[in-house]
Amino acid sequence: MASKTLTTSTQQAQVLDSTRFDWAFIGVSSWLLGGLFADAWAHNHLPIDNFFTPWHGLLYTGLLSVIVLLTSTLILNMRKGYSWRFCVPAGYELSVIGMILFFCSGVGDLIWHTLFGIELNIDGALSPTHLGIVISSGLIVAGPFRALWRRPDSQTRQTFLGLLPMLLSLTYILLTINTLGQIFSPVLFLWPAESQQNPFGNQSLAVVSMLFQTIILMGWVLLTVKRWRLPFGSLTLVLTLNGILLSLMRDHYWMILVALGAGIIADLLVWQLQPTPKRPDSFRLFAFLVPVAFYLLYFLTLLLTAHVNWTIHLWLGTVFATGIAGFLLSYLLIPPEIPAEETL
Repeated sequence: MASKTLTTSTQQAQVLDSTRFDWAFIGVSSWLLGGLFADAWAHNHLPIDNFFTPWHGLLYTGLLSVIVLLTSTLILNMRKGYSWRFCVPAGYELSVIGMILFFCSGVGDLIWHTLFGIELNIDGALSPTHLGIVISSGLIVAGPFRALWRRPDSQTRQTFLGLLPMLLSLTYILLTINTLGQIFSPVLFLWPAESQQNPFGNQSLAVVSMLFQTIILMGWVLLTVKRWRLPFGSLTLVLTLNGILLSLMRDHYWMILVALGAGIIADLLVWQLQPTPKRPDSFRLFAFLVPVAFYLLYFLTLLLTAHVNWTIHLWLGTVFATGIAGFLLSYLLIPPEIPAEETL
């Protein structure tokens, strides 16, 4: 009877969280993301005329490592008596779905290339199978972020090392988005420094891209700052790693310094302003200042290393506009309180 009760209790419980599992998952996610960016780098630097490349090999062996880790965890915990619904740590359920979707998208990508050839440029970023691969990759690598989100703070050390799996997962989420977002990234395409033969088209694309990238970055940063009190160095790590891998796509290595400087400023702002849901004004000021700092460093670096073919009205106004985008986004994360109805 006791054994039967134990089995029933186990079937209805979620498998316990494990820091060791978080780090194992960061390992396989790093492999997968490395393959994703190696493939993106190859598309930007090398002629590719078939599906079977070393870059695809790195990508799909990364997927294989994810499959091995997740399926072995599922099988092991089901043998311990856990229900199939609860046999992965909380937060990793969508990673299992992402693993299945990635496998299906990969098979579809092989068929797609066979039927329609190799996609290049914007075609490669937006082909249906590539969209499936990127979406499923995002679901996979977000596992540690979701896992730590769902754990009480008492179960996680609120230190840089304790939050490091979440910070790396956050970095990987942003990088996964940017494998598609690179087609409208001012870090990869230096529109302000290019010839302005079609100034309206060039400048409009650049301004919209900067606003779009601000929304992506600040959406995730504000979500993270709302949930955790980040130790100093957290945003420096996230932004610098993003800057390193994105700079490889077009060999704009000085962009690493822009990302590093913006990350340090963001960490200083977290330390000084302490943006939390209980301090909404500080939260909104933080949301304004971080993108302003990033794009101010971006344009100043362009002025020093190349040149800027925009007027000061345009480039300084664009910097201010990114801050407005971050400020408005903060209202979605922390909306104003709705006044209670008065009772008679």
